[in-house]
Amino acid sequence: MKISYNWLKSLIDIQESVEEIGKLLTATGLEVEGIEEIESIKGGLKGFVVGEVLTCETFMVKEKQLSLTTVSIGAETPSTIVCGAANVRAGQKVIIATLGTTIYFEDGKSFVIEKRKVYGHPSEGMICAEDEIGTGHSHDGILVLDTALPNGTPAMEYFKSIGKSFEADYQIEIGLTPNRADAASHLGVARDLRAVLGREINMPSIENFKPVAKKSDFQIILENTEACPRFCGLEIRGIAVKESPEWLKNALLAIGLNPISNIVDITNYICHTLGQPMHAFDADEVKGHKIVVRVPEKGTKFTTLDGTERTLSGNDLMVCNAEEPMAIAGVFGGQKSGIKSTTQNVFLEVAYFNPVWVRRTATFHGLKTDASFRYERGTDPNMPPFAIRLAAVLIQELAGGEIIGEPTDVYPNLIGNFEITVKHKNINRLIGKNLDDRLIHKILKSLDIEILSDNGSEMQVSVPPYRVDVTREADVIEEILRIYGFDNIELSETLQTDFLSSFAEKDADKLQFRIIELLAANGFNEIQTLSITRPAYNQALEATAKGETVVLLNPLSEELSVMRSSLLLTGMESVAYNINRRQKDLKLFEFGRSYFKKDDKYKENKHLGVWMTGNRQSESWASPSTPLAFHDLALVVQKILKAMKVVKFDTQEADFSVFQYGLTYLINKKPVVSLGLVKPQLAKLADVKQAVFYADFDWEYLLKQYSSKVAFVEIPKFPEVRRDLSLVIDSEVKFEQVAAIAAKTEKNLLQSINAFDVYAGEKLGEGKKSYSVSFTLIDKEKTLTDDVIDKTMQRLIAAYEKELGAIIRK
Repeated sequence: MKISYNWLKSLIDIQESVEEIGKLLTATGLEVEGIEEIESIKGGLKGFVVGEVLTCETFMVKEKQLSLTTVSIGAETPSTIVCGAANVRAGQKVIIATLGTTIYFEDGKSFVIEKRKVYGHPSEGMICAEDEIGTGHSHDGILVLDTALPNGTPAMEYFKSIGKSFEADYQIEIGLTPNRADAASHLGVARDLRAVLGREINMPSIENFKPVAKKSDFQIILENTEACPRFCGLEIRGIAVKESPEWLKNALLAIGLNPISNIVDITNYICHTLGQPMHAFDADEVKGHKIVVRVPEKGTKFTTLDGTERTLSGNDLMVCNAEEPMAIAGVFGGQKSGIKSTTQNVFLEVAYFNPVWVRRTATFHGLKTDASFRYERGTDPNMPPFAIRLAAVLIQELAGGEIIGEPTDVYPNLIGNFEITVKHKNINRLIGKNLDDRLIHKILKSLDIEILSDNGSEMQVSVPPYRVDVTREADVIEEILRIYGFDNIELSETLQTDFLSSFAEKDADKLQFRIIELLAANGFNEIQTLSITRPAYNQALEATAKGETVVLLNPLSEELSVMRSSLLLTGMESVAYNINRRQKDLKLFEFGRSYFKKDDKYKENKHLGVWMTGNRQSESWASPSTPLAFHDLALVVQKILKAMKVVKFDTQEADFSVFQYGLTYLINKKPVVSLGLVKPQLAKLADVKQAVFYADFDWEYLLKQYSSKVAFVEIPKFPEVRRDLSLVIDSEVKFEQVAAIAAKTEKNLLQSINAFDVYAGEKLGEGKKSYSVSFTLIDKEKTLTDDVIDKTMQRLIAAYEKELGAIIRK
């Protein structure tokens, strides 16, 4: 954001240099990124002084009359100057370009005044015409002055004495952060200087706002008060569109804006002075003398001031007349209703638009204007009445005309101040220094923050709505600190930080990093794949999809036109990429999101995907290479669950549309992870031919299961006992059923159960298999006796015989 130093001085008394002002602004949080001198006259009249022609003698050179003059420029010895102007005379006061002065011409050329001989006569300067000084375009003769200023007076002082200031300005470049919408103007910057320097702001005067008695017949209708909470309008008749005066053009040029015409330049001046965008319509183009703020239908065509025809989205707020749109509200005006050289009557618009609506429209149309820059961040809803009156005063001053009645102000729902409770202990704690209450009050008042009450321990403050970034206690404390000054806070020997907000019991980022460290320690590499994927991938996984496929509106290509519904196949592309480069033993993982549409709402879930393929370890002399198996992946999955404090879970077969075989672990009957061997048909889609094991964690659900609480259990004082059984059962029976029957039959003594051998063969008969199972028993209160152990095992045997038809091998 660009600020003019001279413009700023018109709003607040500044005695400091521009460099000092830059340091003060940076200290308050408005970081000054650069300061550039802006000269209204190139060269800044350096080297030009007031002089007096003492003598003047003419001589002829090739039928051309020249004058040999002696000129006083305040030095003891007069200077000799050869002058070619016909109007030079003795006794005249003139402007002299002294030796070393650079003369700049309108065509961009320049030269330096040097001592030289002109037709045999010494010449030690130049008596200047308007165009040689840079104050005009005339070259008919030298500029003759009517002044009593002493000889040698700088030319800049002479022009000031006759009401023409060509003083240099400075452009201050501020790196405005998005939260400081209040500082997006000269007034906003002046407010911060007021707080720091303790000086009052000199608001522009609107005393000359004098409307005629009659009332305007313009009608204002707000059809959408959410998008446009406030709208002010004013009619001015009989104006003359012409070039702006020098002071206004110089002000705009100083901040990088090109002057256009007096009316348009005034609207820009108001915007950059007060931070209040506004628009001027040609009143004769407002059909029906009616202003309607509404949202036209989707597909409506509209031509903006730049001559571009745009198609409205159906969500664009427009300022319309009785028949058609005239401007994109808060963004850009229309070509048809804009100010032209023939405009005689204007209708001024100064409004407060909802930032969300303006941001959405500006983004859709790819427009970034000075108006949208401010409206998107939030303007002052209380500024429109003042801004429209100031604009009217300036228009009358620079373009004539008469103001028709008072402004029409449509403001159905008032926007109030923010009321915030601030505790004194938090002020001192966060700042790191105890500040006097009177100083705190003074700082807040200088920032327009009203103190409603203060009981010594806490105060209630009222923040004006133009401070959109001050809505919490911490924000108010930050305001106090930045005005008091970070440099005024002494550093203690032991630095510490503090905070107001509470932290979640579960830090999702820390838990994710914990799992990343765990997987990395087990030889895994993290990958990141595109969320945009091929439609064929989602179609192949349609059976497991949670909803409809999310299709991109403007896809890069047909191959990348949808959002992925699973991490599986995008990760398989990474597997294929590595295998094709002779890296066949892979352990990969990714934290990513899947996307789907359900009930007309777009949703996304975070997942952890784990891929394993190739050999368990590289081939070496010490041990042969062995291919990875399902239990290798299961071991990794169980390590992750253990790290997330998940101990108890149920299992069921995994979805056969994804896995050749596998398991799904459930917590409270909801899947938390599915793992298994990826079906060859799916692997082939990603050009992977070797076996790949894959685990898909529902990361968000897994996070909910985590608890930071730790339960401590006393180490048993009595020994545990192991007993084994060999069960001949049907081949369809799974170990999970065996374990479940044991847990149900013996709830008190059973510590654990483990299958240490599985056998299937002809000796057992067709459709049979044998499980060798170990049972660990323990009584935490006493030592187990043989009698108790035997009775327990008999109950287990009876349960297996009854529920599974098991035969106990002796």
